[in-house]
Amino acid sequence: MSRKALLVEDDAAIATVITAALEEEAFTVARCDSVAQRDWLLAEQQFDVMLTDVVLTDGDGIATLPAAMAVCPDMPVIILSAQNTLDTAVRATDTGAFEYFPKPFDLDELVRAACQAADGRGAVDLADSAATSALPLIGRSQPMQDVYRMITRVLRNDLTVLVLGESGTGKELVAEAIHQLGARKDGPFVAVNTAAIPRDLIESELFGHEKGAFTGATARQLGKFEQANNGTLFLDEIGDMPPEAQTRLLRALQSGRIRRVGGNEEVPINVRIVAATNRDLQPLIADGSFREDLYYRLAVVPIQLPPLRDRTGDVEPLARHFLRCAAQDGLPARSLAAAGAALLDAQPWRGNVRELRNFIYRAALLAREEEIDVGLIGQLLADRPLASVAGGPVDMAQALDHWLGQENPAPGTLYHTALAAFERPLFEHALRQTGGNQLRAARLLGINRNTLRKRLTDLQIGSDGH
Repeated sequence: MSRKALLVEDDAAIATVITAALEEEAFTVARCDSVAQRDWLLAEQQFDVMLTDVVLTDGDGIATLPAAMAVCPDMPVIILSAQNTLDTAVRATDTGAFEYFPKPFDLDELVRAACQAADGRGAVDLADSAATSALPLIGRSQPMQDVYRMITRVLRNDLTVLVLGESGTGKELVAEAIHQLGARKDGPFVAVNTAAIPRDLIESELFGHEKGAFTGATARQLGKFEQANNGTLFLDEIGDMPPEAQTRLLRALQSGRIRRVGGNEEVPINVRIVAATNRDLQPLIADGSFREDLYYRLAVVPIQLPPLRDRTGDVEPLARHFLRCAAQDGLPARSLAAAGAALLDAQPWRGNVRELRNFIYRAALLAREEEIDVGLIGQLLADRPLASVAGGPVDMAQALDHWLGQENPAPGTLYHTALAAFERPLFEHALRQTGGNQLRAARLLGINRNTLRKRLTDLQIGSDGH
């Protein structure tokens, strides 16, 4: 069965490739490269699907799309764009487009979407939000385009999202984008780092407590769930949540109700959950330290954030963005020399975007000239803590400073965050050194065996050191 497609694309080479691929799928393709030609063709003919670029010879393909869709309201539209930002992705989906493809795109995937659109199958659930301002999720690399597309797919619904990625990749920014660009943008956004809350306080923090529930509970306190009601609750480092809190979280997700610590009343809640972790949850599920049923409740829509080392071409725009942020934060206004940008781009950035941000702020502070040159960049790179980890011993204070710079714990959580991060590798090392013998490990550490046993339980470390 022949299907008709209108292709609006000002790049002749791209248009030729797409046309050939569509014709192989029995499409008859009409081509043009301007808004005026598009509107004339739509007035003269009927099409089963339209594929349009954003930047055309005489206008913006997205900005002018509502008028075109008013003429052909039932025609699905696929938007193509080389302006690969989250803002563009949201603008594309705000129009009610069937699908959005950043360039370069997978041709087979594009043709498959065109066939589905023309046949009236599998339309993507898109946002109707009028928001057009992008959050600071910067980058046009292909891995970030995949992230943007996933974000746009969850804006209109309330599906639970699990954001995965290394420390410093921007997981909270993704959660904020989902909230601020979605249907719950007028509600509260509440973020909580579950790894930074002491084990005996986490249930009170999440679910609240009644007066007299425990020593020091002098008044009723609402937990994060109730504070986030009608909005979004971001649960960071969910992989570090203790088992008993996991059980209560699962019950809350299943029932839509919570019970404050020390209370009997069940309180209805209406929140969207976005969770995040820098840990691989599958080994935790396998050893029983993370509930499998909770994982499936959280990972309805997983979004994998790429490490900065895999985001080719994104370091320079991120660095320039952070220079603007630094100036807004009161640091001197600086620019970045091209050679300095190239040197930054060649670094591995093990701390990801967070490490790059801290580095740029330091460079903005220390630069003597308006332009940050390659000499200063090279000097600061050489002076980075842990720059030569593989080459020899590292000062513990430097290591801690570097780690805290990456983690950036919330105010009031610094002690517990650092202590929790330090204890686990220390106890695991002692158990490895003693073949898993807790008595010998306690002697090696210089602590009581009962103290060791309690901390191993708290940290969910098995007798094999894992």
